[in-house]
Amino acid sequence: MTKVQNRNQIVFIDDSGDPGFKLNRGSSSHFIISCVIFDDELEAEKTAITIKEFRRKIKKTDRYEFKFNKCSKNDIKVFLLAISKHDFRIRAIVVDKKKVISEELKNKVDSFYNYFIKLVLEHNGGKIKNAKIRLDGHGNRVFRREATTYLRNNLNTKNKRILRDFKFRDSKRDVLVQLADMVAGSISRKYQVGKSDKNIYWNIIKSKCDDLWEFK
Repeated sequence: MTKVQNRNQIVFIDDSGDPGFKLNRGSSSHFIISCVIFDDELEAEKTAITIKEFRRKIKKTDRYEFKFNKCSKNDIKVFLLAISKHDFRIRAIVVDKKKVISEELKNKVDSFYNYFIKLVLEHNGGKIKNAKIRLDGHGNRVFRREATTYLRNNLNTKNKRILRDFKFRDSKRDVLVQLADMVAGSISRKYQVGKSDKNIYWNIIKSKCDDLWEFK
């Protein structure tokens, strides 16, 4: 297992699923947030290069964005195999929406996102400390400002400092946020009934996983 080097730690976050609760009318049954954790920024840079080289290998333009739901099964598999040689860790939370009872979380999208991002970062077994956090930049300016304040107030205390720096990133321009998307999608597929590939991707990345937390 990688030795945690907090000085250079950087975490990329993305999600899979949606915050909706119309479970019988198209909303996803589960919501996943994945954290891809690098304990050395140099290793993150090397991983980014591998992704860019893979993008060219499959003859995509430099503007092509890897998104789990838009990639072919083979491209997902080969992508995950390519990046698995690098040194990073995964932590994720899996939310079965049937188990969410809070009316605020059910009815306020911003509260839903912020709460579960906070949970996955807060309950980290002491393995995320003083980290740079990079999150897929969905939401408007108000959401981003409120999310930043909420996470800083809840993750940093006198006794612990989880978050050193927090920024939203445009996933179209950041291949490591795209990596977090591919990881989140792979975990999400594991919880989808009747999918022939539900375990293929998870089996490739599970050795990287520090924790797959099923929210209850």
